Amino acid sequence: MKKAMRLFITGSVQSMFFDQFIKENADKLNVRGFLRKLEDGRVEVFMEGDHEKVDEMSTICQRGSRHTQIRKVEEKEEKFQGFNAFKLLKI
Repeated sequence: MKKAMRLFITGSVQSMFFDQFIKENADKLNVRGFLRKLEDGRVEVFMEGDHEKVDEMSTICQRGSRHTQIRKVEEKEEKFQGFNAFKLLKI
């Protein structure tokens, strides 16, 4: 079963280490979508794929890497859009 989810992550997540951490895990889990840094300092992650893999990726995003401190994560179920890769976007 397919699932799509959008996360808005607040904390010390503006480093490129966090971006790479998320991308590497998304690629490993075959989760597709994107990550982009928002002007207000939050990070937006849109992800889609197999239900279990998206849930696992959500847990990884909420935990963060060793170099991050996550303060708040907002989750929102989304409509599946059919991305073919996981990308790091620039605003």
